[in-house]
Amino acid sequence: MTPITVLVSVDSNSILLGAREFANYLRTLIKDYNLDSLVSVLETVAIGAYDGVVMHVLPDDVYYVVKSKEHVKKIVEEHLLKGRQVWDLTVDKSKLKPGEKFQVKEYRIVTRNIGVIDPKNIEEYIARDGYFALSKALQMKPEEIINEIKASGLRGRGGAGFPTGLKWEFTAKAQSDQKYIVCNADEGEPGTFKDRLIMEGDPHTVIEAMIIAGYAVGATKGYIYIRGEYYNSVENLRKAIKDAYEYGFLGENILGSGFNFDLTVRLGAGAYVCGEETALLESIEGKAGRPRLKPPYPPQVGLFGKPTVINNVETLANVPQIILNGAEWFRSIGTPNSPGTKVFCLAGDVNRRGMVELPMGVTVREVLYGFGGGIKGGRELKMVQTGGLAGTFIRPDKLDTPLDYDSMKNYGVSLGSGVILAIDDTHCAVDIALNVMEFFRHESCGKCTPCREGTKVACDILERMTRFQATEEDLKYLEQIAYVTADASFCGLGQSINVPLLSLINNFRDEFIAHVKDKTCAVGLCKEVKPKKATVK
Repeated sequence: MTPITVLVSVDSNSILLGAREFANYLRTLIKDYNLDSLVSVLETVAIGAYDGVVMHVLPDDVYYVVKSKEHVKKIVEEHLLKGRQVWDLTVDKSKLKPGEKFQVKEYRIVTRNIGVIDPKNIEEYIARDGYFALSKALQMKPEEIINEIKASGLRGRGGAGFPTGLKWEFTAKAQSDQKYIVCNADEGEPGTFKDRLIMEGDPHTVIEAMIIAGYAVGATKGYIYIRGEYYNSVENLRKAIKDAYEYGFLGENILGSGFNFDLTVRLGAGAYVCGEETALLESIEGKAGRPRLKPPYPPQVGLFGKPTVINNVETLANVPQIILNGAEWFRSIGTPNSPGTKVFCLAGDVNRRGMVELPMGVTVREVLYGFGGGIKGGRELKMVQTGGLAGTFIRPDKLDTPLDYDSMKNYGVSLGSGVILAIDDTHCAVDIALNVMEFFRHESCGKCTPCREGTKVACDILERMTRFQATEEDLKYLEQIAYVTADASFCGLGQSINVPLLSLINNFRDEFIAHVKDKTCAVGLCKEVKPKKATVK
């Protein structure tokens, strides 16, 4: 009989849903039914939009969503033992892959290995052309590598969208006795989890890209700055780095090229502001994570005052495939001004949450309905926030907006970090605004007055709105605060506050007016809080 392999999703999300328990129970049943000589169980990281623990049976290429031990037992008894597919547990491939309704195909570049290989096994990565790009790059001239990245049109996938090749070129031209490559794996944007899944599922891709970047710009040391809460990512990265050293991909004289590169993991303490590149550098140096004044910029004066390349996880994960396949191949995907793919995170009131990688230019509607399965419970969609918490809130009439780097300029829709947050009609726009501003207030480093005080005052106004205690003048003042923080804040955290706040006010102004003028909430979520009467004892 043909050997069978069952891949079980054991990423951080799946673990919370019982993945470890289900995987161990699966192994027990396989042994009890004397199938252990035929069936092997491998843990990997699942990808796609799903609502449970995914089990992928090969070579049959059948996906199951498991939510209980009974489901595991049914798969073993029916599929593994009798060869009959369990249709009621089978995932329609449109849930993990493109649906028939929308003619958009998932295109895996960044996520090509996720859910396919064991992330802790370097040999499985090598078997999928791992470190082949590094071998090819070491036979090229550094300027040839930079020109290839520039020609590809790859831009930063962390939200800023700055051309990656230019950033490398600036650092390469800087004169210094030491240069650094830094991977920004802080990922503090609420609703964003793509970098975590990339590092959990394919850590060697990030490592390989950093070595290539180091060779291209003349850097010999690298740091991966990662959130300390990302336990599985940290574990997989450290294991991958250890193996890369043992196989000669890190350290001295890499692959006999004479090039040396060392790599270290540094843990962050969970400060959102450390996603800003200069605050991140301060944190690595052991200082408080507060942003620096720019210019000078990191390519000239970065980590420890030396020229530094800082790239996001997703950005780096594109590099090996660009080197292997060429800039022209990469530009054939996506749109002319936004080539390549984008990894989107589906979150909120959507039927299938998860991660999906699609060509640039896909519409919000195609992501939300073609892969997310629409709104949970059949409720009406009220709004979608695109790009993460610092992104724009849009109404359903903008669902056909293409998601690329031109969207913000042409349609007022941000691409950002790739979050697609669906919000149904049970939510209040004012309450959402309060939640957004409370996050920014909490995460402000306090260095500059506009951000530190602006977020506090904005929260005070919005809180009074939810209690029907604010006035129309307060609403005007709130808008002024949004403009001032955008213009006067020291770093990108304060400068981005106006994007979600003003998009909520402008798109749902009727709800804000109702709260301050009519003292009503359309969904009945906000309640008037009357002061307690003083009692005399």
